Amino acid sequence: MSKILLVDDDIELCELLDQLLRQEQFDPYFLYRGDEALEVIRSSNYELVVLDIMLPGKSGLELLREIRVESMIPILMLTARGEDSDRILGLELGADDYLPKPFNPRELSARLRAILRRVSIDDGDDNELEVGPIRLSKQSRRVLLKGSELTLTGAEFAILAALIDDSGAAVSKETLCLKALNRPLQAFDRSVDVHVSNLRKKLAAGGGQNLILSVRGRGYQFAS
Repeated sequence: MSKILLVDDDIELCELLDQLLRQEQFDPYFLYRGDEALEVIRSSNYELVVLDIMLPGKSGLELLREIRVESMIPILMLTARGEDSDRILGLELGADDYLPKPFNPRELSARLRAILRRVSIDDGDDNELEVGPIRLSKQSRRVLLKGSELTLTGAEFAILAALIDDSGAAVSKETLCLKALNRPLQAFDRSVDVHVSNLRKKLAAGGGQNLILSVRGRGYQFAS
């Protein structure tokens, strides 16, 4: 069972999710305040964190920012429907994905499974790709840029791997969403764009400018 932490002050929703997630073979633990979560994450071995944005004590976005200073644990944000700015900010701060409220609990379960599949290590896949200054190992999930390791979220790693797999060719946002985020691209969904933007910043900081190109009307391309 996958051990996950959910931080949400809606106690009734948490009780519902507790029952459903256990049926789906998750092991959930719940907190109702944002200012209690960081120490719990530090002291426990969770595989994934679900954060509501609106929390007492400390907002989900504040908590996300603090977590990312010291951990790349996968994080799914719960956002108010229609609050695009919160979704984009969450992704920019390092969230792996988001789910608007209200949501179908089974959609949450599906998103959690997609994230866990994305960050799991497949012992049978030892592909190591080397393109230009990048060396990427799918088995160990490590990326070296000019010999120095990059710290990437699970989503960023998956998108970079998908682009390098088709190095030199344009990869559509629809394909990246399916291959990297394990879900179809939805209308007005900017997740792929924000993850690519974050990737570009990290690559540029390591001396890898202009490695991911925008191809008008076609998507993104890793410069081979």
